Parts: sequence; C-alpha cells; structure tokens
Amino acid sequence: MSKGKVLVAMSGGIDSTVVALMLHHQGYEVIGITMKTWDYATSNASSKETGCCNIDSFNDARAAAVQHGFPHFILDIREEFGDFVIENFVEEYLAGRTPNPCVMCNTHIKWRALLKRANALGCEFIATGHYANVYQAENGRYVMSKGLDETKDQSYVLWGLDQELLSRTIMPLGKYRKTEIRQMAHDFGYPELAKKSESYEICFVPDNDYRGFLKKRIPTLETDVTGGWFIDKTGKKLGQHKGYPFYTIGQRKGLDIALGKPAYVTNIDPETNTVTLGEEDDLRKTDMVVARPNWIKYAPPENGFEVTTKIRYKDSGALSRLFVQEDGSVKIEFYDAVKSIAPGQSAVFYEGDEVIGGGIIQRGWLAE
Repeated sequence: MSKGKVLVAMSGGIDSTVVALMLHHQGYEVIGITMKTWDYATSNASSKETGCCNIDSFNDARAAAVQHGFPHFILDIREEFGDFVIENFVEEYLAGRTPNPCVMCNTHIKWRALLKRANALGCEFIATGHYANVYQAENGRYVMSKGLDETKDQSYVLWGLDQELLSRTIMPLGKYRKTEIRQMAHDFGYPELAKKSESYEICFVPDNDYRGFLKKRIPTLETDVTGGWFIDKTGKKLGQHKGYPFYTIGQRKGLDIALGKPAYVTNIDPETNTVTLGEEDDLRKTDMVVARPNWIKYAPPENGFEVTTKIRYKDSGALSRLFVQEDGSVKIEFYDAVKSIAPGQSAVFYEGDEVIGGGIIQRGWLAE
C-alpha cells in the first residue's frame, strides 16, 4: 500500500536525489520536480551556470526518476524568483542592510511554488533534501528542529515556513549524517553523486562577488554612491569609501583605509552615505529588535521566555530572553553581548534543538 503521494524537490544533487529514492523505496508515490529559479541572462551575472540551475543538474534529476519509474517535471519559476528574491536582495543592500536571499526564497518562493504544484497533482506531502526535522508536537503545532548532523543543519534558513507549509513537509535527511547519505547514494547505484561538488554560494551570485552583481543590476550605482565618508563614532571623517552598499556590518577586510589599528564596519547610513568604523568592542551589542516574526513551536511564547538565538547561519547561538512588543516585533536581550548584529540578517530562536521562531533583524544596541 502506498504511504501517500509526495512531491519531491529534486535539484539533481546528492541530498534531494537520495530523498526521492528513499521515499520511493519506502512505498510513497513519488513525483519529482526540479525548479529553475534563475539564469545568468536574467540576473546579469557573467559566469557559466553552476550548482542547482544548470542543464546537467536537470538531466541528473530526470535520469534518476526515469530509472526508478516515477514521474519528473521541470518547473520554471524564474519570474517569481527574480521579482521577489533578487529585487529584495538589491533593495536590502540599498537600504544599508545585509539580506539573506536563501531565507526569502525558501519562505516566499520555493515552498509556495511546491505547495501550489502539490495541490494540482494531488500530492499530500512535499519533501526536500534539507537537513532538519518536522513533526507534530503535543500542542498540535508542527515543529521544526535541527538536523542530527549539526555541520549540515539547515533549520536556520527555514524559520519562515508557516504551519500550513510545515504540516505538508517531509524532511527525511534530518535523522541522518552526511556520511550516511553518501553511503546511501552508493547503495542506490549513484557513486558519482557522492563525489559531486556542493555549492554554498548564493545561487545567482556564484562567484560570491555581490558588489559586482549590484553594479550589473544597477549600472549607475557606483557613480550614485561613490564619494561617501568613513566616519568614527563621534562623526569625525576618516576618509572616503566606495559607496555604502558595498559594505557589511562587521567587515574588516577590503576597507582600503589605514588607521594604524584594526577597523570594523559598525554602522551603515544610506541617507548620509556614511559608513562608521570602530574597534571590535564597538560591534558587541546586548539587545536587538527582530521584525516580521514567524512563530513555529509556540504562537507566540510568553514574554521573558529563555531561548538560544542565532544571528547568522554558522553562529553557535547565544542565551537570551525574548519579549514580544505591542507592534508584533520581538526584542531580544542577550545575557552576554554578541558581536556583529547585522540588520537584514535572520535571527532564529531555539529551545534546545527545536525552532521557536525567527524574524529579520532590525537593529541592535551597543553594550553598556
């Protein structure tokens, strides 16, 4: 008997391929779908297509489906992706913030596109190759937790998935380590997948040169923002910079200014085109405000609830307390000051391994 009909997002890489084959062998009725989210022609990038959006990846995903006898489709969502994810990426940098396009894509584009097609195809579930877990808690809510392999855990970039999406989502890889998935690829007869390189870059900025990407998207950008000032925390001018969108909070390298001591970007003001430089201690902050929260485990938790808050993907997290404000935003008070809180990045709140919720960092306050 079939365990149900599931739409599996297949990029052509090892993780999503193993998920599709795993569920197929477990008795699910699998339909594979590969989403084309972008290409260099529309994003003005200069390199060859790599990662999940090239023709080889599409062919690899289709070949696995054909060999195992389940349907596979290619879905072109370039327009949806570009209109939201890429435009948001550009707008955030122009606003002096540091965006996380993977969070935006997962939250607003990929899962919604999957759910729409799952409904059209009569699929009960959506499955992906992310390293995280989803299950229904005793309070009836659907909860996401960290993957077993903490070196691969992707719960941080999935905080935006709401209850409707989580209730339909299967993430089989959350219970495995990457080494086990590589062995499964061998066992399924795909040893070449275990050797396939993985991309950790933004898909539409494969050379990691976001500054070059911004310049190509907005040809007048460099002339519009050049000539602004580096200043210190007292407002004293230290020298001219190349334009505020080309800097991020915490940046030390590539400032091209000699002050006789290490300098870090501590603030970015797009209205005045100024970039504040300071010492490492000037990056340490004890409080921050997080906007547009999505609550997962609780709806929402009580004020003063103790959580571990991560402010970036590779962050180990810091103990803090959470307070929901009248406008719906969240104030986080850290027990110990944390470094390089960057507006525009995501903050994700954990209770143990379980995701309480998350949101977009609005601002932080200096430690006293």
